[in-house]
Amino acid sequence: MQRRTLTAALCGAAVLAFGLTGCGEKAPEAPKAVTLTVGATPVPHADILKLIEPDLKKDGYDLKIVEFSDYVSPNLALDAGEVDANYYQHKPFLDAAVEHRRLKIASIAPIHILPMAAYSKKVKKITDLADGASVTIPNDPANGGRALLLLEDAGLLKLKPGIGVKATVLDIVSNPKHLRIREVEAAQVPRTLDDVDLAVVNSNYAIGVGLNPVTDSIYLESKTSPYAVVVAARQGHEKDAKVQALVKALTTEKVRKFMTDKYKGGVVPVF
Repeated sequence: MQRRTLTAALCGAAVLAFGLTGCGEKAPEAPKAVTLTVGATPVPHADILKLIEPDLKKDGYDLKIVEFSDYVSPNLALDAGEVDANYYQHKPFLDAAVEHRRLKIASIAPIHILPMAAYSKKVKKITDLADGASVTIPNDPANGGRALLLLEDAGLLKLKPGIGVKATVLDIVSNPKHLRIREVEAAQVPRTLDDVDLAVVNSNYAIGVGLNPVTDSIYLESKTSPYAVVVAARQGHEKDAKVQALVKALTTEKVRKFMTDKYKGGVVPVF
């Protein structure tokens, strides 16, 4: 009897002194982190996601980055629920993917612009292209149209009036230099530089092979470009806490400075 009383007294003292939950009881476990799975292309998107991994950890999220090497798979994975969000595409590309593939995904927030640019190992100025010069552009609808608009802005061709971002090579109404335009999967366009006179490359793929659109290109897309890269999520999940946490982590001064310092104009924050 005395022993039980003594044990109870000691237990009570321990509770008061150390905040224990009680003798014979386990302390409550800390809440487990929630997994946040994000699809992205490697550069710069996966690199930026790695930067914010510690910030998400502090907010209770374990970031899992799933890298894709093409532009189609990340949206298919998101639509199928294999990832919670993706971060790699601009709004016109997303809109085209939703329309053509009937995807149930939506834009959540714009993060940055990757200015598209034209590169050449054959000429120093875009106006020096010879008659019949060979040109490669991305073959997906949104980026192909974007590349054609860049060529039009450079004075190399004219497109059907009003066609805008939906332009295809069939919408070229004037091609005074008789450019031979070849459409290539976007990730492969930089690899054509040794074989063509001009390549119009998305900045993420340019950066991935060591090219800076500001210093290495011979023609750069306008700074007023509407092609902001967005965070996307499944429709109905736009307000999910994990998705909003991702947007919050991507739109900090830390991320802005990283983009500016590391990519030297190749990645332009819009927040």
